[in-house]
Amino acid sequence: MPRVKEKTPKTSSPNGPKALFAYRPYWAQRFGVAPFLPMSRAEMDALGWEQCDIILVTGDAYVDHPSFGMAIIGRLLEAQGFRVGIIAQPDWSSADAFKVLGAPNLFWGVTGGNMDSMVNRYTADKRLRHNDSYTPNDEGGKRPDRAVTVYAQRCREAFRDVPVVIGGIEASLRRIAHYDYWSDKVRRSVLVDSKADILLYGNAERAIVEVAHRIARGENPREMFDVRGAALAITKLPEGWAELDFSDPDVTHPKPDVDSAHTVVRLPGYDQVIAEPALYAQASRVLHQESNASNARALIQDQGGRDVFLTPPPIPLTTPEMDGVYGLPYARAPHPSYKDARIPAWEMIRFSINIMRGCFGGCTFCSITEHEGRVIQNRSEASVLKEIEDIRDKVAGFTGQISDLGGPTANMYRLACKDDKIQAVCRRLSCVYPDICVNLGTDHGPLIELYRKARAIKGVKKISIGSGLRYDLAVKSPAYVKELVTHHVGGYLKIAPEHTEEGPLSKMMKPGIATYDRFKQMFDQAAKQAGKEYYLIPYFIAAHPGTTDEDMMNLALWLKKNDLRADQVQTFLPSPMSLASAMYYSERNPLKPVHRVGGEVVRTAKGLNQRRLHKAFLRYHDANNWPLIRDALKKMGRVDLIGPSKKHLVPAWQPKGTGLVGGEGVRTGHKHGEQKFLTTHAGEGRRPKGVGVGKGPGKSVGKSAGKVLGPTMGRDKSRGNSRPTPRAPKK
Repeated sequence: MPRVKEKTPKTSSPNGPKALFAYRPYWAQRFGVAPFLPMSRAEMDALGWEQCDIILVTGDAYVDHPSFGMAIIGRLLEAQGFRVGIIAQPDWSSADAFKVLGAPNLFWGVTGGNMDSMVNRYTADKRLRHNDSYTPNDEGGKRPDRAVTVYAQRCREAFRDVPVVIGGIEASLRRIAHYDYWSDKVRRSVLVDSKADILLYGNAERAIVEVAHRIARGENPREMFDVRGAALAITKLPEGWAELDFSDPDVTHPKPDVDSAHTVVRLPGYDQVIAEPALYAQASRVLHQESNASNARALIQDQGGRDVFLTPPPIPLTTPEMDGVYGLPYARAPHPSYKDARIPAWEMIRFSINIMRGCFGGCTFCSITEHEGRVIQNRSEASVLKEIEDIRDKVAGFTGQISDLGGPTANMYRLACKDDKIQAVCRRLSCVYPDICVNLGTDHGPLIELYRKARAIKGVKKISIGSGLRYDLAVKSPAYVKELVTHHVGGYLKIAPEHTEEGPLSKMMKPGIATYDRFKQMFDQAAKQAGKEYYLIPYFIAAHPGTTDEDMMNLALWLKKNDLRADQVQTFLPSPMSLASAMYYSERNPLKPVHRVGGEVVRTAKGLNQRRLHKAFLRYHDANNWPLIRDALKKMGRVDLIGPSKKHLVPAWQPKGTGLVGGEGVRTGHKHGEQKFLTTHAGEGRRPKGVGVGKGPGKSVGKSAGKVLGPTMGRDKSRGNSRPTPRAPKK
């Protein structure tokens, strides 16, 4: 079958790993490229296959596009010569649906989909979602809770002797003992619960290719301790490894007797983190400090009788490798079996392009850095421009509008540490907090040049930037802000200050609101020069660890002062393994040294009433929230904020038909310019068609939407966010 044509050395660097496309193809390469990876025996017969070498099982619909995990991994393995089939959203009530393609010749590849299945199915209030953007016709309930575990067990039931490899965002973020918000307890590694043979975490293209070829040679995946980005269940350490015990934060830890490349760091075990929440914070702190692929050591954690051994993080892909991955022969469409069904996630990304991966922001509530790493992995200009031309020429319905050139962030393209030697020893959790590191390059010139070349392509009328913008980086490049506002903003630009108060911001690792003010000034000036009337749409998080009632009150006052109204609010949702979740569960700060006694205590809104209050403050303008806010203001001694004037936060009167229990009911009054809208649960508002502006509250299906054994979502539901709606200025 055709290979990716590029001059790639056998290793990505003189001392690095084998290059992604340097392997000798598997013998089944002779069957060529499939128009779509088969989902039925009939499709296999048409391709001349008697058996699949690898079968991928996923909780998402199969869309053959590089923003969908099963497509990237499937096409990549196909390029290695393997016959790859896909079972998408199978009925998990029995093993029958897992037998439709027969037994895979080599192994199963299992993922929950582009999102963690629990984040996908439940809101921050633990209410069941009735829709699923990754399912035909937006239908909910097509994947089980904790899908990776369920799918892996069904694969084993279907064909007991076939190895099971798990990965993707759900497996990646649950690779160690982790706090599970939905059951409100710490759960074991998903590797142990699923009984899989090996777990691959992070951007795992490099790992899955290596594992596939080694299984094809007859190796046992349970013994692949030299594969980076893997988790394995063990009963004793591999030969040649020395253990460094970091399970007790109050002990002075010994230095390793061997080089760090063969040192494994012991985390507090499963039973320990349950018994002492401070030890959970310690485990989280150590894991995140061992996240730089250049210097990270292997980790080990007891899971109640067995150890989970985590090899160091994967080596980032080079630009030629990224180009190869995104240049694979995707059909760029949903599988034909879906016919005319609407798949919302596909509709959102069909005209958008990933230009990079990774994020060095390190926001504590976000899953991107934990999954994709801090090192930015970039595509070349030529690769991006060719994809634009492919969209123009091959994707039905293209009208000249590219909806995004981005990734986890809009403006980290080609930004990196200025010195490889410094990068190799750095253990900072963020390159931009508390301030932008002096060693970080912030030149937006390559991105500006890419924008200009993309706009010049024949047939392209408009390129919008839909990914979240790091405004603290953008202020370092006035030329970029001008380019962005002049050519790539369509009325509104979303950014994420997340809060205004130092308490929660310090726990988020986000810059102060003064940086937002500087960016807004630059944005407004650029819009004025371009003769445009544009608005910023800032996101905010309710009930994040470290947030007090007073913090939320001050944020509400800031919103009112700036004439902003938050729409479709979500509270903080503790996603597995994040630093913010460690704060939520342990009420300790893992950003600082952790001790059993002493250390910084983190205030956390856990009770439903307090979480609703924090959410209500973000929607201070919703009359259904006024009784809750008034009661809180009285308890806080701030009755001075209750009254009829603009200086007051809420009025003393209540419109008829509002303020019902739980915020339910139909809003009827709209004094003082309030917009009418329908109220759903917990005060979340949904405006009628034509009222207000913009898209939904963040891109829950994300540009870098997590793939099986690969990258994570962009801005996702696990973060919890709100989108304020700027009101038009009075004439």
